[in-house]
Amino acid sequence: MNARKVKKILISQPKPSSEKSPYYEIAEKFHLDLYFYPLIKVERVSLKEFRQQRINILDFTAVIFTARTAVDKFFSICEEMKIVIPETMKYFCVSETVALYLQKYIVYRKRKIFFSQTGKIDGLNNAFTKHGKEKFLFPVPEEHNDEVTNFLDQKKINYTKSVMYRTVSNDFDKDEKFDYDMIIFFSPLGIQSLLKNFPDFKQGDTAIGCFGNATAKAVVDAGLRLDCEAPQPDYPSMTAALEAFLKENHKHWA
Repeated sequence: MNARKVKKILISQPKPSSEKSPYYEIAEKFHLDLYFYPLIKVERVSLKEFRQQRINILDFTAVIFTARTAVDKFFSICEEMKIVIPETMKYFCVSETVALYLQKYIVYRKRKIFFSQTGKIDGLNNAFTKHGKEKFLFPVPEEHNDEVTNFLDQKKINYTKSVMYRTVSNDFDKDEKFDYDMIIFFSPLGIQSLLKNFPDFKQGDTAIGCFGNATAKAVVDAGLRLDCEAPQPDYPSMTAALEAFLKENHKHWA
């Protein structure tokens, strides 16, 4: 085993809201110190950047949302620009979770809110067919794939993309020692953030775990050793994979 005995783990996610999180059970079982710190954060574009896109939100009759983050950033821009969204505005959401999240900002009216049952954009096919004459605004992050826009193009939907947010590195304190026995990543951007914050980072016997194929590829591409990976057939979750890794790790160093 290449990794030293793991006692102190950095989990690059926000701290779980529930005390019943499996992470806490694992910490108790293996006598660990867990530290939760997201290596990345989502940042809204500035009003200056938004204005440079020359988009007038009130020119649109409908908005397409693919994530709750997009909802937050859209309404944040509206609030800062003092734009009052008319009650006639329609909302097309990629999932019911996103649709229900709209209640944070507007009164939920079924005639105005449509959502996909599949969690994918094509689940809104009938809604787009029925409301094809609307003028759609599509808030997106700076880095996004073309899955949604390809679908909208096929449907000949009249839409405009607007970059409203981006993912950036979450900086550490300059005095951060970074003496963790293990680091767990959940996105390729997390690895980029680590190397930006600690350009001289040497893995040595520090264990690295990750969730997702793209994250695993980013770990290897960065020249790092991957010690614990999820999902796998026997370990569908990060916590299941972590527990299996720790059993072997602690047995090795017993």
